[in-house]
Amino acid sequence: MNTSTPAEAPPNTTRQTRLNAGSIGTAGIVFFVVAAAAPLAATLGAGPVVFMFAGSAAPAMYLIASLALLLFAFGFAAMSRYVTNAGGFAAFVAWGLGRWAGYAAAGIALLAYLAMFLGISAQLATFTSDFFDRFFGINLPWQPALLIGVAIIGLLAYRDIRVSTVLLGVMLVLEVLFLVVFDVAVLVGGGADGINVASFNPADIFSPTMGLAILFAFACFVGFEATILYGEEAKEPKKAVPRATYTSIAIIGVIYTLTMWALALAYGVDNVQDAALADPVNFVLAAVTDYLGAGSAVVLELLVLTSLLAVLLSFHNALNRYVFSLGRANFLPRGLGVSHPRYQSPARASLVVTATITVLLVLFTFTGQDPFAVLYMWMLGLGTLGLLLLQATGAAAVIVFLRSRSANEALWARFIAPLLGGIMLLVAVILAVVNFDALIDSGGSVAVILPALYVVAVVAGLVIGAVRNTDDLRQEHDPETGAATPLPSPKPTSTHSSSTGPRHG
Repeated sequence: MNTSTPAEAPPNTTRQTRLNAGSIGTAGIVFFVVAAAAPLAATLGAGPVVFMFAGSAAPAMYLIASLALLLFAFGFAAMSRYVTNAGGFAAFVAWGLGRWAGYAAAGIALLAYLAMFLGISAQLATFTSDFFDRFFGINLPWQPALLIGVAIIGLLAYRDIRVSTVLLGVMLVLEVLFLVVFDVAVLVGGGADGINVASFNPADIFSPTMGLAILFAFACFVGFEATILYGEEAKEPKKAVPRATYTSIAIIGVIYTLTMWALALAYGVDNVQDAALADPVNFVLAAVTDYLGAGSAVVLELLVLTSLLAVLLSFHNALNRYVFSLGRANFLPRGLGVSHPRYQSPARASLVVTATITVLLVLFTFTGQDPFAVLYMWMLGLGTLGLLLLQATGAAAVIVFLRSRSANEALWARFIAPLLGGIMLLVAVILAVVNFDALIDSGGSVAVILPALYVVAVVAGLVIGAVRNTDDLRQEHDPETGAATPLPSPKPTSTHSSSTGPRHG
């Protein structure tokens, strides 16, 4: 085995282009994915908006989004048993729809994940500044809070993924536990008007503003597709990734649906929409204080900060693996596809991602714009649209890919479920485009320019794929060596697969 350092060895040696195989299990992948959904922060941010548009039927919006993604997950999980690649949806789309579609998806993925990180970092900075001012009387400007937070996340993402897994696990358990305690307190207390299931009444679900409510509910699930990004580092990836996918969607769906139902009961189904419209900022905080006491406000705001740190760490790790994979394929500079000699993490990719984010954030600080109203809202809307595009495109890729493997996969998993889920995701994309001004809380030319950036991203992906000597993204990398295996045969694989799942033909 080549034991030379990255500076001494060619950048494409198998030792340097592999990640730390077997370093993360199903639970660890789930931590990354659920953390990306930021259950507590999303409840405070998007929850009131969904109630504003859907009224007491808000819990049903989250349930519908959960079922749509679960349908998609059947095909998604089936395909993940064949494909193990840190390239995520870019690789999935390439395998299903061809190499050029993969290059286009790579452009979309990079822009979407970068936008999500930039937006949420602005939210973290704003909340951190407000937290220190309100509880300690310390005037901490949002600018240093922003840069310090990015530096901490960059350092953690640079190191062994197991460090991130432990931290995410602790932070995630705490925020989920807090939500569960609140839900139980409402149910035990009987809510404002007693326990009822009026929020799931079909007659109340369909309304003129249901589309916007569904859109914001879908926005709370972005990031679940990241399970495949950790396939090369997973223990038994052919089993761990499908398990993590189902588990993540189930956990996120149950948490959101249950918590939204508890909020509806806390205010009363007849009053909850008016309460959300009257004071969306304190909508959740007021209910938590009523049922858990005044001291819970401090705990809630502290856990929101850790929740945001967790989601940033999750998105940073996901973006690192996209950049690493695309560097390994020479779509981006080949040197970015070199892993750390000790941690076997995508260290170079992490440094470049951190540096890029830092430069963009520093430039934003000179604009004099409000970090929450502009950077957070605009970038979160842009990132949400991109991830919905990736998921909808991924559904089409799954159907095409599994079509040639009908001998191994049931009709439900390979076609029916991903088709139904894909249709619902496509509806979400259309809603996001049509209502983009509501998604970013801004109109005018901004609502046109930001979505148009994905046209630029697609063109850039195609041009880069054409002008660079880019490897086909449809390669599976051996977790133990990092070496790429040949492209699979288009013929259906044998029904007598090994115990670890179907293999390439």
